Amino acid sequence: MIETLTALFFAHVMADFLLQPDRMVAGKRKPLWFLAHAAIVLVTAIAATGSLHPALFALTLGHAVIDAAKLATRRTDAAAFMLDQLAHIATLLLTAALVPSLFAGGLWAGQPQLPAFFALAAGAIWTIRAGGHAIGLLMAPWTALISMDGLPNGGRAIGQLERGLIFVMILGGLPEGIGFLIAAKSVLRFGTVREEAKLSEYVIIGTLASFAWALLSAFLTLAALYILPPLGIPAFPP
Repeated sequence: MIETLTALFFAHVMADFLLQPDRMVAGKRKPLWFLAHAAIVLVTAIAATGSLHPALFALTLGHAVIDAAKLATRRTDAAAFMLDQLAHIATLLLTAALVPSLFAGGLWAGQPQLPAFFALAAGAIWTIRAGGHAIGLLMAPWTALISMDGLPNGGRAIGQLERGLIFVMILGGLPEGIGFLIAAKSVLRFGTVREEAKLSEYVIIGTLASFAWALLSAFLTLAALYILPPLGIPAFPP
C-alpha cells in the first residue's frame, strides 16, 4: 500500500504544484481550464503508477469534485487551501487502501527503488512549492498593512530557498545547519525590520511558519523513506 500511496501523492503534487501554472489557477472557473487540470491529474496518476486501473479515473473524478466544491465556496484563504489539500490526500489514502497493489501491478513494479524517489521528489515539491503557496495565503491578510520595497517576488524566492535548504539539511542528517540558517537570516534582515514593528512581526511570523512547514515536511519524508525500499543514495559524510 505504501508504494501505491507514495506514487499517488507524487502524482498529486506534480499536478497541483508543478503542472498547474498561475494562469490555469486563475482560469479554473472556465470549463476548458478545469478539464485541462483534471486531465493532468489523470495523466500524472497513470504515469506514476504505470497503470490504467479504473480506480485512477475515480480518483480523478474525486479530485475534480473537491476542486469544484472549493470554487463554489469562493474562499482563497489558508484554511480553505489546507481543507482542500486534506480532502485530496484523503482520496489518495482511500484509493491506496482499496487498491493497495496498484503500483505493484503496474509497469514500474520491477523498479523497487522508484517509490523512494517519488517520496523524495514529492517531499521536496510539497516543502518548497506547496509551502510557498500556503505561507503566502497565511500572510495575505497582513501583506497590505506593510511596506514592501524589495525585489518583485523576492520574499517568495527567499522562502523557497530556505525551505529547500531545511529539507536538504534534515534529510542529510545535518539539522544543526538550521540554526546557522536562522542566524544568517536574522542578521541579514536586522537592518530592514529593526525600526518597523509591523514589518518585523510580519517577517517573524512568515519565517516561523516557513520553517515549521519545512521541518514537518522533511520529517514526514524521512518517515516515508524509512518504510520504503532504499533509494541507494549514500548518506552525507559526518
